[in-house]
Amino acid sequence: MKKMSCMARAIIADDHPLFRAALKQALTATLGSDVLEAENFTELQTVLEQERQVELLFLDLNMPGNRGLTGLTAIRNQFPDVLILIVSANESIDVIRRAMAFGASAYVPKSAPLPMLMNAVDAVLAGDSWLPEHLKDELKRPASAASQDFATKLEQLTPQQFKVLTCIADGLLNKQIAYELDVQETTIKQHVSAILRKLGVYNRTQAGVIFHDMLKADEEA
Repeated sequence: MKKMSCMARAIIADDHPLFRAALKQALTATLGSDVLEAENFTELQTVLEQERQVELLFLDLNMPGNRGLTGLTAIRNQFPDVLILIVSANESIDVIRRAMAFGASAYVPKSAPLPMLMNAVDAVLAGDSWLPEHLKDELKRPASAASQDFATKLEQLTPQQFKVLTCIADGLLNKQIAYELDVQETTIKQHVSAILRKLGVYNRTQAGVIFHDMLKADEEA
């Protein structure tokens, strides 16, 4: 396998140590740079905060702390320059289609051999998106207009507004959200008003339901 001329730092976010070890070995040789690891979503966010030079993220949809596509959208919102490759056991066409609509650069089944994953890395670093050949025909139909429209609206939220929206989707009240984020309740009320305006919805319940329904992925992810 040829070595890539460009340097890139990457992080593997997956709770399976053997999978991380195999992928890290392949990526270290290919990228010619350090490859970081995270075994849960909280750790991933901490590493991304500390290591701002990270360019590639290999994200498992169902790692601890990550709920379906919610983690993907959270990272895209907070770290828009990071290229995200979903590596998942879930091969649901609907989930893959929505993952790409919400900003993933590639979707690689965990059953794929390492050379295929390296092909995905090559494509993403070259500025392209990547999908397995055997799934491309099934994915020719684009994501629904509603999904694409919602993805565009989510990009308008600030990282703090995104956190508030996540809490709303979890059913928390403004007072509880304020406690969770260690801010005043009046600040949360301002965020909620901005969220409703940006998403084009009438109330917090509608915002939470749409967010939950759009971003959920199958339990097998």
